[in-house]
Amino acid sequence: MIRLLAALGALVLGGLASIGRLAIFTGQTVSHIVRPPFYPRELGAALLQIGYFSLPVVGLTAFFTGGALALQIYSGGARFSAEAVVPQIVAIGMVRELGPVLVGLMIAARVTSSIAAEIATMKVTEQIDALVTLSTNPMKYLTMPRVLAATLVMPLLVAVGDIIGIFGGYMVATYRLDFTSVTYLKNTVDFLEWLDILSSLTKGAAFGFIAALMGCYFGMHSDRGAMGVGRATKSSVVAAAVLILAANFILTEAFFSS
Repeated sequence: MIRLLAALGALVLGGLASIGRLAIFTGQTVSHIVRPPFYPRELGAALLQIGYFSLPVVGLTAFFTGGALALQIYSGGARFSAEAVVPQIVAIGMVRELGPVLVGLMIAARVTSSIAAEIATMKVTEQIDALVTLSTNPMKYLTMPRVLAATLVMPLLVAVGDIIGIFGGYMVATYRLDFTSVTYLKNTVDFLEWLDILSSLTKGAAFGFIAALMGCYFGMHSDRGAMGVGRATKSSVVAAAVLILAANFILTEAFFSS
């Protein structure tokens, strides 16, 4: 019994220590965003890598999700003669929830893993130690540009995902479900509110911050060797996905609890 309690206590203490390290890392990252020196070249490269090169996967994911959502809503609505609500539900579903969450998870899969593997490899090959030797702060040079870039560019990616997702639903509804184009677009525009769009963009910024932060954190704290790089990459994606879903619940509660 004593051994069981000791093991449980060690697990709890280890978890609290991990939370503390992450909180300190987050605070340091945020403080570096507002303090010089700045590295605009690194920021530009991060904006390009996280934003522009993520557009294909974001667009394809959103398009097929919007189309599948239209089919599902039409099929479900047919059970109680409510097929006409397809445009409204596709719009609110994509903008409020599916758009931000799916884009966030795609960025976690593509960008978080890439950042974690890159920084962990730099740590294994002692490139981070070389930065310190050259009087360059690794967090300022590696972490801050990636976190700032993800926070800035994710709302744009979410906006693109929302538009393409709604377009996917529009294509399915007009070519497969016999909706008229003008009616579908009018119902979509009339149903959406500014609060829906604001919540979507806010979620995008929060999810981008989480995705990049997790990649940098686990990359910086990876173990030595190839196994350490793999473990850091896996842990970063899992942590980013879980925190994105948790943040989505919190933000949804904050925006729409009333």
